[in-house]
Formats: sequence, C-alpha cells, structure tokens
Amino acid sequence: MKSGSVHSQRSTCRPPVIALHCSGAGASQWHSLAEALGGDYEVLAPEHYGAATSGAWTGEHSFTLADDAAAAIALVDASQDKVHLVGHSYGGGVALEVALARPDQITSMVLYEPSAFHLLPRMGDTGAKAFCEILGVAQRICSGLITGDYRRGVGDFVDYWNGAGTWDGMRPAAQRALMRWAPKGPLDFRALIANETPPSAYRALKFPVLIIRGEHAPKPTRLIADRLPQLLPDARLIVVDGAGHMGPFTHASEVSRLIVSHIIGAEGNVQRLADKPWSQANTPAVFAQRNEVVS
Repeated sequence: MKSGSVHSQRSTCRPPVIALHCSGAGASQWHSLAEALGGDYEVLAPEHYGAATSGAWTGEHSFTLADDAAAAIALVDASQDKVHLVGHSYGGGVALEVALARPDQITSMVLYEPSAFHLLPRMGDTGAKAFCEILGVAQRICSGLITGDYRRGVGDFVDYWNGAGTWDGMRPAAQRALMRWAPKGPLDFRALIANETPPSAYRALKFPVLIIRGEHAPKPTRLIADRLPQLLPDARLIVVDGAGHMGPFTHASEVSRLIVSHIIGAEGNVQRLADKPWSQANTPAVFAQRNEVVS
C-alpha cells in the first residue's frame, strides 16, 4: 500500500479526502474511513516524518508543524478541486496548519481531538493545569530518549493516550515499531506546544468543521475540542459515547460514519449555495447544532 493513497477503487469527480494520522501511526489508520467512503472518494494519507515509509526527520533545521504539513499542502496544491481534510490528534494539529496555509482550497475539515496544545495556556486555570499535564507526558518520553530507555518512554506515552496496561498488552512487533518511531515523539510535542498561531487566526477558516472527541478524552484534548468550535466560524462538536482519545481505532466504524456524514453534508451545502444567491442561503441544520453525543 502506498502511503499517499489508502483507497481509490475508481476515478470520480469528487474532491479528494486528505487524512492525517496521529503520532506513531501511519496511513493504514484510515482503512476504515476509506471503506466507509465506499470508493467514491480517493483517500490520500501522507505519512509524517518518523513513519515507516517517510523516514526519519532530516535534522536540517528546527522542526515545526509546517515540515509535516508540507506533504499535505502539496496534495492540496496538486488537486484540481477543493479538498476535505481529516486529522486525528497530532494529525489534527497538522491539519489546522494545512488549513491555515490554504484556507480557500478546503471544502470541509474533521478533527478528532486535535492536539493544539498551544491553546491551553489561554484557557485560564483549568487550561494551565491541562498544559502542565501534557508537558509531563512530553517530558517522560523525552527522558526515555535521553537515557536510551525507549521502552519506558514510549510505554508511558502509549498508556497515557490509551489507558494503563495498554503497552504491556501490545504485540512485540507493534512495540518495536513504536520504539523505532520514538525519536520523532519529542519533535511532535515541541512543534505542538511551541506553535505561535493565535486563536484569532482560526476565524479565517470559514468552511464547515466537525470536531469530534471521546467521552473519556484526556483533559488536554477534551478542553481543546470543547474550545475550538468557539474559535471557528462554522463548527460543531460531537462527543462519541464510550470512546477515548484513540476513538478512530477503538470506535472506527462510528467515527468513520461521522466523518463521511460531514463530508457528504458539506458537499451538499456547497452545491446548494452555488444554486442560489448568497443572501438566500441558509446554513443547513447539520452544521447548526454545536454539541451532540452519539453512541
């Protein structure tokens, strides 16, 4: 499987879907989404530095989100149509970077618990505590890298996002793959935490955005997911009952269904707006409700 294309059964005129995976994962994360789209869309899933097909970070300069966003931006620029963006966790942070770089070339965006950690210090005492919590996670994986104990550092990282005991229950091959990825982890955290994008910048993203989080989301990403719909002009939040931060894996069918529904709704909205004067266009109900819980 190529990292650039997860699924493309036939040539269509529909806009491509660019899906960005979380830290430590790869393009295969989006197989369920590709199946849910049913071959009507090409799902393009560029892999971030540190993934199996993309290789290690080059080390040529200080790493930023723009370095991982570059591959997706190139896909946006190569498309003859506007695209749909999807991102999970770190991939959600990268998706926001892509959207800000090409706001007029995006039809819609779906973010599952995007790791926009730079927003937390602007959320009062609760946000400050959550920021300290995520700094602790970052420091633990950095400590594992510095001491050479990749197993401990990555194990703490995995258990934080997935629940205690997850690392010990993983197959040895999966553990080894994550240990190979480990040197990229601190770069991801630093890029997210040091991001200088002001909250006001997200007002420029005027296309429909769906924010999804799990019912049991960790405090940092829960606060971010709850805050982003207030910063974006046309956004809503859905909470997936029973899910945590890794909902795109543990609740893949439900999350994929929500993504597909949003994409189809966004395309229908674009067509309706094209068929009538702007002054007569109403925002569809699918985009109006800001908080929902699904199970």
